[in-house]
Amino acid sequence: MRIVLNVIWLVLCGVWLAIGYALAALVCFLLIITIPFGIASLRMANYTLWPFGRRLVDKPTAGTASLIGNVLWIVLAGWWLALGHLTTGLALCLTVIGIPLGLANFKLIPVSLMPLGKDIVPVDSRDSDPYLAGYR
Repeated sequence: MRIVLNVIWLVLCGVWLAIGYALAALVCFLLIITIPFGIASLRMANYTLWPFGRRLVDKPTAGTASLIGNVLWIVLAGWWLALGHLTTGLALCLTVIGIPLGLANFKLIPVSLMPLGKDIVPVDSRDSDPYLAGYR
């Protein structure tokens, strides 16, 4: 089922969202000082291409630097990427088949606003369970 959802996601919105993240990464790489934002944006582009079967978890080592970086990210690129997820999610929710994909888009809005301090892990991974993450 994950493969079917991922293929439908890729065709309907995954490619366009990934292009948006890649453009944000390109701008961040050009500005040199924002290269960490570009790396986070490329991670999110990869995640938006094939999201089902993976999830985002908080990095245990994320601290104040991630918080400050996320505030800067919101100003630089996060707001328009979140707007892209919002409009895509609303458009997908207009059809019955698109509702699960629209809901997945809505779940990506907080991450598009604050991508720093997040890890992408497989759903079946022990890292994806916050209660078991400390027992590696």
